[in-house]
Amino acid sequence: MKTILIVDDEPAARYGVRRALEAKYRIAESDSAEAAREALAREQPDLVLLDVVLPGQDGLSFLRWMREQRSEVPVLMVSALDTAKTAVEALQELDELRQRVANLLKLATLEKENDALRRRLTTEGQFGPMIGRSAEMRRAFEMADRVAPTDSTVLILGESGTGKDLLSQEIHARSPRAGKPYVAVNCAALPETLIESELFGYERGAFTGAAQQKKGKFELASGGTIFLDEIGDMNPVTQAKVLRVLENRTIERLGGTQAIPVDVRVISATHRNLAAEIRNGKFREDLFYRLRVVAIELPPLRAHKGDLALLAETFLQMHGTRLGRTARLKREALAAIEKHDWPGNVRELKNALERSLVLCRGEEIGVEDLPAEVVHGGAISLKRGSNDQDHGMGERDFREAKRKFEVAYLTKQLAEHRWNVSRTAATIGLHRQSLQEKLRELGIRRPGREPPEEE
Repeated sequence: MKTILIVDDEPAARYGVRRALEAKYRIAESDSAEAAREALAREQPDLVLLDVVLPGQDGLSFLRWMREQRSEVPVLMVSALDTAKTAVEALQELDELRQRVANLLKLATLEKENDALRRRLTTEGQFGPMIGRSAEMRRAFEMADRVAPTDSTVLILGESGTGKDLLSQEIHARSPRAGKPYVAVNCAALPETLIESELFGYERGAFTGAAQQKKGKFELASGGTIFLDEIGDMNPVTQAKVLRVLENRTIERLGGTQAIPVDVRVISATHRNLAAEIRNGKFREDLFYRLRVVAIELPPLRAHKGDLALLAETFLQMHGTRLGRTARLKREALAAIEKHDWPGNVRELKNALERSLVLCRGEEIGVEDLPAEVVHGGAISLKRGSNDQDHGMGERDFREAKRKFEVAYLTKQLAEHRWNVSRTAATIGLHRQSLQEKLRELGIRRPGREPPEEE
């Protein structure tokens, strides 16, 4: 049975409310805020009915205390029953009170169940759209779950493709700012000449082409969260301005002089070693400490390979729903996936499985359906000297460099399509006949076999 604590200094009012509710609920009573504090600890009520007017500390002050100290207990503000009302009016008022109490208790129960489910999923290896049962991932999820309800700045560290943007979005979704704007900015994708106008906005006439006033990302995110992705790539001048925003909670548009207040939570992320960047004079130490009130590190996929089978199954289900087909991994395909180091991390795995699902012929994905770099333990790189090949990058003669690149590129594409010319041609956007001619011209043949199959 649910317990309701009635806090009212009028005995008659407490009696009336008790009579209205005691058939369905266990009732506890207090005649002051001080007595109510003791009753909260003793009775552990599921709901508090609080009168506005109390001796000593008034009801509103006690409500503020409740919000700070016992926010998990819902509170319903009530006023004493008006004895001048008719019996019918009084009964209607009590019926309305019963309904409001029932609704509030139901809502509180749902919130507790949702919170318990959310925490169970976090413990079991799921944090919103992110999945991982390894100790490293659970540690990151737990840290994110704990910091989400606060307004603290968060710095997410990890290699490209580990899911830093997804973690940032989920932190925002679990915060009190969830219904407000979430604005993401990729600092590495913006040239130095544009990043300040994007972040802080500009006034009309601030520079050539500024025909009208424009709000920046900080203003657009006000009330919500701004995600500064790849902040390690931000230039020192802009770093100083971001630091001022964090310190003063104001921005100035380019070409303007007015300090504009912004209420925004800052989450940032980088794949760089910021400590090394600070030592090299490329990143401000004071900004680093402002951003890193809480730091969360997402491990590379190679560091938690125990999650690969779960991630692969999840991605195949997700892609299958979107593409309208299903397939499962053969044992040898899963073994190849678990052997690969995944330099592109979760993003690479997700894309590789989508490709495999599209290309597989039946309801099972075999090794032959996986990308060549997954099966053979390394991606074909165009960087000079990688894998003991430069694919033409070291050639001075353009024609020879072009020929070497074409050989490497077409060999990779054919291997990924099991040396089927028709499917390869369709993927790379050539006619089958044109591809056949190019293969003859370059002398490309399947290792140990005759020229590639046409169908």
